[in-house]
Amino acid sequence: MTALLKIDGLHKRYGEVRALADVTLDLPPGEVWGLLGHNGAGKTTLMKLALGILHPSAGRVEILGAAPRGRSGRIVRRAVGYLPEAAAFYGELSGREVLRYFQRLKDADPRQVEELLVEVDLAAAADRRVKTYSKGMRQRLGLAQALLGHPRLLLLDEPTVGLDPIATQRFYRTVRRHAAGGATVLLSSHVLPGIERHVDRVAILGGGRLLAAGTLEELRAAARLPVVIRLRGVRPGNGLDRFADRADITVQESAEGVEITAPAEHKLAVLRAAMGLPGLADVSVAPATLDEIYGRFVAAGGEAVT
Repeated sequence: MTALLKIDGLHKRYGEVRALADVTLDLPPGEVWGLLGHNGAGKTTLMKLALGILHPSAGRVEILGAAPRGRSGRIVRRAVGYLPEAAAFYGELSGREVLRYFQRLKDADPRQVEELLVEVDLAAAADRRVKTYSKGMRQRLGLAQALLGHPRLLLLDEPTVGLDPIATQRFYRTVRRHAAGGATVLLSSHVLPGIERHVDRVAILGGGRLLAAGTLEELRAAARLPVVIRLRGVRPGNGLDRFADRADITVQESAEGVEITAPAEHKLAVLRAAMGLPGLADVSVAPATLDEIYGRFVAAGGEAVT
């Protein structure tokens, strides 16, 4: 599938400071990507390069096959929606006036203003001045302006900051709906458990380098992280002795039964052994979390996995 956002050998330096080094990524249409990394890892720099705000030191960025700077820049940028980490608007304007202003800048359909106010649950507050909005309301207004013009590429920098749990779930439903319509979404976040269920793939940056990129299953396999199998109602022994002398499998007693940590490739063997155990009341299998995947690659300084 042709990449909607193509990043090829991208470098960016600020004097002696290396912000990005040889980053290569292809983001196809219809996918939601999580962009992960510590403060200073290069996430915002990458987004600003994709927006054409910054110029690469080396390498290239293409959106829909064209650069976001130069002659093609204006046309390309109209296909991009951007929500910065700290969305700020002129406080004396109402929410509706803010969206109308950006609608005219983007030459978007005026009817979309009212549609988006409903979509981000701001219709009831549309005529209030933005200075009276809570942080979460301003964030939702920022999402609405990013969606003006039906962008093909959405760049969302820490988009759920200030959102309560219900608004966060509504936000991810909105993002998924636009991805289902063919948009590519790249969102950065420090709240890893919050995005784990909502992204198709993740890219992990560290020190300006791409440490890993792929689906969670691909990264779990590459990181060789174990699974945790919980057997409720079972006690140590009782057929689990066969694992006692294996260095790669641990068996521990828990409050409700037994917890087994094993390499992912041995998951089925452990489950088969567990099925016939006396007292077994329930089984759960927990693969490595996004937090653990991220920690493994960052700690390793990792070779890129794509």
